[in-house]
Amino acid sequence: MKSILELIERKKQIYAQLPLFTFMADTSLDPRKRLAFAPCMAHFIMSFGDLNKYVFRNNADTRSVQQLVNEHTYEDDHHYPWFLTDLNKLGFNTSKGFVDTLRFLWGDDTPITRQLSYQLAAYTFNAEPIYKVAVIEAIEATGNILFSLTSKVAQELQALNQQEYQYFGQFHFNLENGHAAKSCESEQLLESLVLTEAEQRFAIELVEKVFDIFTAWTDELLAYAQKEGDASQLSDSQISGNHISASQFVDSRSRHSHPTTVIYANDVLNAS
Repeated sequence: MKSILELIERKKQIYAQLPLFTFMADTSLDPRKRLAFAPCMAHFIMSFGDLNKYVFRNNADTRSVQQLVNEHTYEDDHHYPWFLTDLNKLGFNTSKGFVDTLRFLWGDDTPITRQLSYQLAAYTFNAEPIYKVAVIEAIEATGNILFSLTSKVAQELQALNQQEYQYFGQFHFNLENGHAAKSCESEQLLESLVLTEAEQRFAIELVEKVFDIFTAWTDELLAYAQKEGDASQLSDSQISGNHISASQFVDSRSRHSHPTTVIYANDVLNAS
């Protein structure tokens, strides 16, 4: 498992260079514009608690690795109220009707956001605990990059309006860094796990898929932020990276999905 954790760290460093994070770090832009993607995140953020409760968690499995996963899920299944509070403080609690809200959540601005939940569930539902760990560790790596930057933007906003932001601010970032799964004992347990060649191959594939869809998600968030926040200061060369784009992700899933994957991106889009 140590090699899988090392792979995740390498992927994390590449992920940190994506255009969304360049945009978020640009202090010449209004800090609220740099968080203008927040409403676009809603479907995934609100679904993440359910992923922890009903997909990642399995209290009937007493194996040490699954118990580590379970402990992690109890730390991560209740963060959405902070997100809702911050949306209100950021001024994104607009007066839409219920139908308009549904149309937005399942509309053309957010297909990758929705697929995050569907794909992560497909990778982990009834999976062996070691595969859940690989997926969760990859998710945590992407979140660390995102929230390290949102916390800085939130600090700028707090200096301007004297409001504290729990989800996007330092409070959430500190909690994520303090997970039990990051304790010395937990790290030692994970690093000591020996995978078969087949297990390692599949764990690597899962890590690659998680980073692929989260990378595509950053494209979607950036596009939304630029449209909604009128933040078009990134040059074309900054926006076009060598990473997989949101549209490329949708196209590639139907061609390269692993045969054990239950839900495919194109199927989700066609059904939405």
